Amino acid sequence: MSVLRCFLPALLLLLSACGSERNDPYPRAERGRNILYAAFTERPRHLDPVQSYSEDEITFTAQIYEPPLQYHYLQRPYTLIPLTGEAVPVPRHYDARGRQLPADAPLAAIAQSVYEIRIRPGIRYQPHPAFAVDAAGRPLYQDLDGAQLRAIDTLADFAQSGTRELVADDYIYQIKRLAHPRLHSPIFGMMAERIVGLRELGAALQEEAKALPADAWLDLDRFALAGVSRVDRYTYRITLRGKYPQFVYWLAMPFFAPVPREVDRFYQQPGMAGKNLTLDWYPVGTGPFMLTHNDPNRRMVLARNPNFHGESYPCSGEPEDAAAGLLADCGKPLPFIDAAVFSREKESIPYWNKFLQGYYDASGIASDSFDQAVRLGVGGDVQLTDEMRDKGIRLLTSVRASIFYMGFNMLDPVVGGLAEQPTKLRQALSMAIDQEEFISIFMNGRGIAATSPLPPGIFGHLEGEAGNNPVVYDWADGRPRRKPLAVARQLLAEAGWPNGRHETSGEPLVLNLDTTSGGMGDKSRLDWLTRQFAKLDIQLVVRSTDFNRFQEKLRKGAVQLYYLGWNADYPDPENFLFLLAGAEGKVARAGENASNYVNPEFDRLFEQMKDLESDGPRGAERLALIRRAVALLQHDAPWIYGFHPKSYTLGHVWLHNRKPTDVGNNILKYQRIDVAERQRLRQEWNRPVLWPLAALAGLLLAGVLPAAIGYRRRERGSAR
Repeated sequence: MSVLRCFLPALLLLLSACGSERNDPYPRAERGRNILYAAFTERPRHLDPVQSYSEDEITFTAQIYEPPLQYHYLQRPYTLIPLTGEAVPVPRHYDARGRQLPADAPLAAIAQSVYEIRIRPGIRYQPHPAFAVDAAGRPLYQDLDGAQLRAIDTLADFAQSGTRELVADDYIYQIKRLAHPRLHSPIFGMMAERIVGLRELGAALQEEAKALPADAWLDLDRFALAGVSRVDRYTYRITLRGKYPQFVYWLAMPFFAPVPREVDRFYQQPGMAGKNLTLDWYPVGTGPFMLTHNDPNRRMVLARNPNFHGESYPCSGEPEDAAAGLLADCGKPLPFIDAAVFSREKESIPYWNKFLQGYYDASGIASDSFDQAVRLGVGGDVQLTDEMRDKGIRLLTSVRASIFYMGFNMLDPVVGGLAEQPTKLRQALSMAIDQEEFISIFMNGRGIAATSPLPPGIFGHLEGEAGNNPVVYDWADGRPRRKPLAVARQLLAEAGWPNGRHETSGEPLVLNLDTTSGGMGDKSRLDWLTRQFAKLDIQLVVRSTDFNRFQEKLRKGAVQLYYLGWNADYPDPENFLFLLAGAEGKVARAGENASNYVNPEFDRLFEQMKDLESDGPRGAERLALIRRAVALLQHDAPWIYGFHPKSYTLGHVWLHNRKPTDVGNNILKYQRIDVAERQRLRQEWNRPVLWPLAALAGLLLAGVLPAAIGYRRRERGSAR
């Protein structure tokens, strides 16, 4: 019986190890807590609001920093409302002599626009050692030496922290940081054209930085900024050149969130950067959450800010929001969750499987999981599969305010310029590259072929024949049809490259595409793209590189073709059309016009359009200007207009208050988790499958039992 005595405890131990909690990827201490679980695929590069400008980063920064304005979570079209500000500022306009003008004054008469922002008193920062002071009010951690820093590795290693009230000076200090020569803010060039004195401040700081050691702190309070001034403790004023209605949208972005002077001073101490003790790694804000754990290769944690000033869930939205349950939490205090844990997932399959097990609260849909998640109905509508519906999973869909495109470098001697031949070459390629096929094959239909830079939902985007690109599509039977390949071949011949060879030298046409690894660098997609070029007998050479090298090549104009995408910073056509404005040339001005496209007529139309409001009496005039500008872009084809992606998001039944949004990024505070329901379903979905173990136990027992019986017989025989 000793064999059985050893076998049975081992079997029981094996079965006990198969409980559902053994599958749980999170620490036992988190079980049952009010935590939202999400994933991220790309590590954020910058969390400092002066530099951060990517979607991967704003997932975190928008929950921490609070600019004066935000977007209403539920209302559409997108509507600005106050965040820390008391109201959405209405600009006052002045002429060159300083006289105030009426709101409908002619554009030519407006020399300056003044925005006055008053913030609400009583808002306080998250706990942070930069605010810790002694009994006399002096900072505790301002002049740390190497010995004091030796025992410090994270912010949690500082014994004390503090807080203080948000004041107008904090917003002013951050605006000055846009001009900091060592921070390289991506919007400095644009804002220097707008904010009075910002360019001059940049020049002064550049000279000052030359005289200082590389790691020395540059005290921005020592330098004046003519166009930004303090009115009182809670009020500041920003003066712009001319009229720029879109500026109010920037006041809802982290670029214009507050950064206290003492936080900047704290992080600039020698030795801090070597320990990743920087604003780029540990942001400081007044928002509902603060970053408590930063391991961008594995796990990032946002925890509730104990000093959050409070906010209420909205009580109004679109007509269908009530039926969708989005108004059930009307008036309740925010945020609902205590923390959000983000785990990095580099592969789509593990991400998807953990979502199905209930270990992520929401998920996108990768191409290899698409058929498992959704199917197309008879009328072409998207429906969840039975498996998803049985789990109570919800599907949210929307067309994103984004565009992905292939750009031509207009400085290139082969594909660039506005002359007839290179223009026809670009037009021919625009026809030949079948965006609809790309969307079908590689995106499971999750996109809309673009006909201009403007996505749906942005003023100036037109549906139907009015929005058609006549250069690429014919309009027939009420829908666009891509022009035949024969038309593209004819254009290529007229461009001087019949059958893909130079009309005089006979050399083949070879074009180079620069791209980063991953994304469009995936082999299958690039193979498809190569075949698209081959339809015109054009050879495509793909030059993959890392992100930093790719950006450097764009800055120098050392590309021929490239792939990029753009997400709306704010819901206005100016935010897309400026990507092709001559004043934004990447090589000439270090702007966002990576194609270096310059057409004086487009620039004239753009300048007229951008300073008009979309609503009101001049909306029709603005629309007419946009239509003329878009027609020029369609003809000149500086881009091959790719697609506007569709967003498909799945959420579990226990996750509430989710609504698709493209420009309002501070959405974490609105999410609510039914923790008990999540725990119940996780256990139900992850019950151990015991029959294989039972079968194994049976096999083991069948092998062991005869030996045990034989052994026992021998023992008895010996005893007799």
